Amino acid sequence: MLQGQNIICFAKDWSEDPTSNNHVMKGLARNNRVLWLNSIGMRTPNLADKADVLKIFRKLRSFSQGPVQVEPNLWVYTPIVLPLPHSPAANRINREILRATLFALRKKLGMDSFQLWTFLPNAVRHVGHLGESLVVYYCTDEFAQFSYLKGEQLADMERELCGKADVVFTTARSLWESKRGMNPQTHLALHGVDQAHFKQALDPQTQVPSDLADVKGPILGFFGLIHDWIDQDVLAYVAQQRPDWTLAIIGKAQVDTSRLQGLPNVRLLGRKPYESLPSYCKAFSLGLLPFAINELTRNVNPIKLREYLSAGLPVVSTDLPEVRTFASMCSVVHSKEEFLRACEVALVEDNPDRRRARCQAMEAETWEAKIHNVGRIVGDVASKKPR
Repeated sequence: MLQGQNIICFAKDWSEDPTSNNHVMKGLARNNRVLWLNSIGMRTPNLADKADVLKIFRKLRSFSQGPVQVEPNLWVYTPIVLPLPHSPAANRINREILRATLFALRKKLGMDSFQLWTFLPNAVRHVGHLGESLVVYYCTDEFAQFSYLKGEQLADMERELCGKADVVFTTARSLWESKRGMNPQTHLALHGVDQAHFKQALDPQTQVPSDLADVKGPILGFFGLIHDWIDQDVLAYVAQQRPDWTLAIIGKAQVDTSRLQGLPNVRLLGRKPYESLPSYCKAFSLGLLPFAINELTRNVNPIKLREYLSAGLPVVSTDLPEVRTFASMCSVVHSKEEFLRACEVALVEDNPDRRRARCQAMEAETWEAKIHNVGRIVGDVASKKPR
């Protein structure tokens, strides 16, 4: 177990939907002091895009608040940097700004010696310049494959980061295979789950949300960010073929969803608080993982798989490599026709005993167990590092 350490972490924005970034750092903050740095940006913002402009204003407002304590031992801070991640001049300026800023914050928060953790490959520009004692790269995606990022530049940054890091963690086996040649201290750190939170779906006292309480018939549910890695054609096909089923889609949409909006049995419910997801799972008849299959998603390890199972739900997924390891508890399919048939079978075969068994199987998959192992590895590497 890692304890008594100061950790400064480059991550996404804290206020976004919880991902492994949030879960890992919340877990580490139980025994260490953590300063979370909101995203320093992996792309140049588009000033013609309203969402990007609003995000800039949110960051300025957050910056003005200084470090905010969001959990015991965990502070969130929004650094101000020039949003030009591929400009050498901007990177030099940002490095100096951030070094001075973090020096002041460390004094304020009582952080002397510290470890530098990053979930973002572009943080490599700051590695070795902040005075850190140890560097950890926690790789959650094949960043070079995101359609809205400059893949070649990010791939170069990631190779450099892996070479500089003392420890590299990957959240999928395919990521481990691709990164282990860049650093001998590359370890697999599969996602965990807040099993106790999602187990509430099986509690008789948990109420179905009002926006699904009127539904008659099966509810096929999904929650997560709706982007180009979600196969909307599969969802539309299932909805069209089974008009007596309801598809409940929860999450912020960052792509056009018009093909789903026109279907009467599809409910696009928007983003919901993480705290409310067990109640939605209670309403679901099964959980969906309708990922498009490409080089990006082949490296995905969807946290929602373990969350669905913790809620007891049967799961139907497109053919993601990491989901195959749970094939005994979910259906993995290769076409939209197979997806529909698997949903039909899952609805027929599901029962309360199977739901309890799925939930119980996730007791060994908790974030606490995963973070304990990650901390053990970091502590071991730190103990062997020359001082």
